[in-house]
Amino acid sequence: MKNVNLTHHFLMAMPTMKDSVFSKTLTYICEHNDRGAFGLVINRPTDLNLMGLFKQLGIPQLDESINKLTPILFGGPVQVDCGFVLHNPVGKWQSSLAVNKEIALTTSLDIMKAIANDEGPENTLIALGYAGWSPGQIELELSQNTWLTVPASHEVIFNLASEEKFTAAMQLLGIHDANLSHEIGHA
Repeated sequence: MKNVNLTHHFLMAMPTMKDSVFSKTLTYICEHNDRGAFGLVINRPTDLNLMGLFKQLGIPQLDESINKLTPILFGGPVQVDCGFVLHNPVGKWQSSLAVNKEIALTTSLDIMKAIANDEGPENTLIALGYAGWSPGQIELELSQNTWLTVPASHEVIFNLASEEKFTAAMQLLGIHDANLSHEIGHA
């Protein structure tokens, strides 16, 4: 499993994963290198919506056309008090990591203010917290059949409802999630 780079890939939790944090999750990997990996769970909405987040941040929402009920996602168990905006196009924000030429992850408040004024990126996904792995950890978990992987899809990230994302990612592999075995084994 050496030299695998899962940046801009989905991790799909296998049915055998009993960890309540990651059970039935679809995680988008934003960066994977020799220092480890991190990403966002993109299919687990919280009770917080965009309007509530704007209120918590003290950001007045000037554009009434914005869907205030857009759910904020649980991005993962690390730094759950921090917000992460996955977006397209990349743009020029104060604190961003370009995942690739089309998608970036931003953590600065300027992007939230722009979203409130309908001046933000065309496509956004907002999450609290992130998922992180130490060096070699994700490779070990893959060898233990904890995850399935597939190159990520812009459509799945930005255009589907949370409850549709996991199944859609499985279909990218040509797999129906109901056909996955709950048993671990090797051929």
